[in-house]
Order: sequence, then C-alpha cells, then structure tokens
Amino acid sequence: MVDDPSEYSWSSYQINALGKISDLCTPHPEYLRLGNTKDEREKKYRALFSHHVEGDWLEKIRSSVNKGMAIGHDCFKNEIKILTGRRLRPKKVGRPVGWRKIRNGV
Repeated sequence: MVDDPSEYSWSSYQINALGKISDLCTPHPEYLRLGNTKDEREKKYRALFSHHVEGDWLEKIRSSVNKGMAIGHDCFKNEIKILTGRRLRPKKVGRPVGWRKIRNGV
C-alpha cells in the first residue's frame, strides 16, 4: 500500500485533490457538487480521504495493487485499456486449454 493516496498510480486523487491536469479523467457530477470553485472542490475531496479504509474494500484495493490492476467498473477498465494499452484484468489461472496438444504436436 501507499502512505498517501497521491502515490497510487491508478488513482484520480492527484487530479481531483491536487489539481493535476490529465486527459484520462473528466470531472463527474458528484465531484463538481463538492464546491463552486476548483480550490473548494479539491479541499473537500482531500477531506474525503482523511479516513482509513477497512474490510472488503481494503482487501479489494490490496489485491488490485498486488496484481497491478485498476479498480472500477468494466466500462472504466475498458476506457483505461484503450487509452493506455495495458491489460487491466487478470488472466485465467492455470495452463491454457489444449496446451498438451500444442506441445506434443497432436
């Protein structure tokens, strides 16, 4: 894990809380409702992350970090895959079906 949310590369924290410019993220309506100005929204967004995450969400975050995967809905993952060219879902566990036929030339 990271000590600060801005250190996690798949987070929009740097954009929403620190004002970093990125073509990968557009403000959603919930974020825009945090305040009337950019500074006000950033301050309130930082406050949202001042608490610790526990339970199932913490396990999901840890699992995704360990696998190098992003967390989000399928639509989000598909968009990120298109923009970055990176695979964002784990591959199927185990050997591929038919691997013996290929290996033995059968």
